[in-house]
Amino acid sequence: MIVVTTDTIEGKKIAETLGLVNGNVIRAKHIGKDITATLRHVVGGEIKEYTEMMNDSRDIAFKRMIEGAERLDADAIVGVRFTTSMVMAGASEILIYGTAVKLER
Repeated sequence: MIVVTTDTIEGKKIAETLGLVNGNVIRAKHIGKDITATLRHVVGGEIKEYTEMMNDSRDIAFKRMIEGAERLDADAIVGVRFTTSMVMAGASEILIYGTAVKLER
């Protein structure tokens, strides 16, 4: 599966647009990680616990988007975008979306 943030794929021609595909995850903070993160916040530096949590969430959302494209029998996903938002205090969503397409053979 080719996945790009651009609207075109160099050297390929889009034969058919299949539609929007997306994947999302909503994650809440974990109390154990939150305590460690609070301590890191006091002394400064990267809050690795949250970075890891968001990386894991992004990977899950990305996989879900690809699964949606595979159900449409897509060859690629173009125009991919990533967005995050706070759903409630202590919980955030990551959403990944793009357009599933068939490529000329």
